[in-house]
Amino acid sequence: KELSHFSESKSGNQISEYICNTFLDKDQECDIETRVRPEQEDEGVDGGPGGDEGGRVMCTIKGVGNKSLAHTNSLSTILTKVPKYGVHTEQEEELSPYLDNIDVWGIDVFKISEFSNLRPLTAVTYTVFQERDLLTIFKIPPSNLLALLLTLEDHYLAEVPYHNSTHAADVTLSMNALLNSPALESVFTPLEIMTAIFSAAIHDVDHPGLTNQYLINTSSELALMYNDESVLENHHLAVAFKLLQNPDCDIFVNLTRKQKQTLRKMVIDMVLATDMSKHMSLLADLKTMVETKKVAGSGVLLLDNYTDRIQVLQNMVHCADLSNPTKPLEAYKLWVDRIMEEFFQQGDKEREAGLDISPMCDRYNATIEKSQVGFIDYIVHPLWETWADLVHPDAQDILDALEDNRDWYQSQIPVSPSSSSHELKEEDEGQSACADDQ
Repeated sequence: KELSHFSESKSGNQISEYICNTFLDKDQECDIETRVRPEQEDEGVDGGPGGDEGGRVMCTIKGVGNKSLAHTNSLSTILTKVPKYGVHTEQEEELSPYLDNIDVWGIDVFKISEFSNLRPLTAVTYTVFQERDLLTIFKIPPSNLLALLLTLEDHYLAEVPYHNSTHAADVTLSMNALLNSPALESVFTPLEIMTAIFSAAIHDVDHPGLTNQYLINTSSELALMYNDESVLENHHLAVAFKLLQNPDCDIFVNLTRKQKQTLRKMVIDMVLATDMSKHMSLLADLKTMVETKKVAGSGVLLLDNYTDRIQVLQNMVHCADLSNPTKPLEAYKLWVDRIMEEFFQQGDKEREAGLDISPMCDRYNATIEKSQVGFIDYIVHPLWETWADLVHPDAQDILDALEDNRDWYQSQIPVSPSSSSHELKEEDEGQSACADDQ
């Protein structure tokens, strides 16, 4: 209902459609005729020729493009001397200022990537595990941690513009910072903390750079495997747990059976919560929690049952996943460039296949600035505002940065007609007033 003012213009309608399609969990329309699989009608279930091979996918977890999920790294060089940040780089000195202050919000993950030999996820996650003393607490063999992280990072696709290992490293950094909120001090156990960091690190592994809806609409192998339900999120989990089955990569080898069961349940609950179509129900639960907030005598949150604890962790990983607009403006702009290019590449595929182009995915009809304002007003700000209420006053600086960035994108919306199809006339002068009512 609040999005209705957007629909009065063509560009606004696209933004409204994008927000509704992405962040609202609704039943799929049963229009079977539109579910064509471009150029692959005659293939078997596993993407190969129809025939004997069909069906094997149901018992085989594969990476995108049938990439092997075997352990991919030789650790002979690492085992002799483990690097300080878990990565071999000639720029360790340049890396230090970023990873020695790993608890700070808004660390430049692009610099970490540059100085870590393009291994940001390994460097960040290894450093967080060391800083939090998780290797000692859970008797994690350092070689196993490095083998897992390097192999995990290899299974984030470097050619995907946004959902690559730099994004995973950024979400892991954000998760680590949010766990340090004074309102949450001593609230979570070491096992829950390790689970949260691990979930952030794996949450988008083997992402193909396409949306769940695209995979469903094209009857992709993954949509078939997961019955159209949280397709990518289920795949990320399956790939991550498959990697852990390699003894060299098993960082949980010394956990008790009970600890392993608890960890697996929580990881699944957290990564499934990164499905953006679950946003509204997550936010509703968070608002209810804020309204009934219980605080211990020390002032920290009182979370005395699994449901409450996992809800906070699910919303934490969701906040971390939607934290780009809260970061320093230059980093935020880089993230916007990356996600838009990923959307555009999907739109190019849709155009080529004769499918309807998904909202925000048409590179010839982009409304980038206005879409970011709408994204913040209707999705990101309500989420972060509620999180800030939960941990008040710990997230006030994050909320302030978000509002400043929103105002900057608002100022960049073209205000007059232009010959460029990439620019947009601002049709609704009342947009700011409407946003203030949220």
